[in-house]
Amino acid sequence: MKIVAKTDKGIVRDSNQDAYAVGEFSDEVVWSVVCDGMGGAAGGNIASALAVKVISDKINASYREKMRDTSIHNMLDSALTAANIEVYDFAEAKQELRGMGTTVVCAIVRDNQAYIAHAGDSRAYIVNNGSIRQITTDHSMVQDLLSRGKITSEEAEHHPNKNIITRAVGVDKSIDIDFAQVDLTDDDVLLLCTDGLSNYVSNDEMVEIMSDGKHYAFADRLVTQANKNGGGDNITVVIISK
Repeated sequence: MKIVAKTDKGIVRDSNQDAYAVGEFSDEVVWSVVCDGMGGAAGGNIASALAVKVISDKINASYREKMRDTSIHNMLDSALTAANIEVYDFAEAKQELRGMGTTVVCAIVRDNQAYIAHAGDSRAYIVNNGSIRQITTDHSMVQDLLSRGKITSEEAEHHPNKNIITRAVGVDKSIDIDFAQVDLTDDDVLLLCTDGLSNYVSNDEMVEIMSDGKHYAFADRLVTQANKNGGGDNITVVIISK
């Protein structure tokens, strides 16, 4: 398995409130976590960095060879729940950090399976030979409106409340986490990203940028395209491929 990643503050923001980590347990087992902090410059930075550290530590401490699917599911659920408690308690202890939180998308890839957990609007996609499929569903006000048929996909693209999310790590005492398990082929590329990519680079552009099979270049190219298209937010991209 190969991993490439890049984070960038974009061309509008003064600081980067995204955070990520990647790792591997063997040539065939890799993991990554991507977070996008919110709650002011200091709060966003702290929330995303703390969540990434807690989740990474939990995965590294808990993963075992030949874990069952349900055990991996439970491990990710436990890791994200622990991050929620840590971020929430930290914010409660400091008045100036009240309300801070972070999105999260986390993946473990093993034996042609991707185990994905997420909360918020950071996303996971699978890209393969000219096609792209979004694995996660945003926890956002706009996605809720879209799912209920209140707005169209075109209206969602430019909705004024596009940045309002309905779930995040650290905002409440407890958190609901969505989980997906996806089969991967040898040609599939797993893309994890924050909304600084998905809001500024279209699906068609992503497919075109990743069409030549040069996996090592994908993260850098995608960040470059997001900045070329406005760079209005922090951008983080992780690419996992065979």
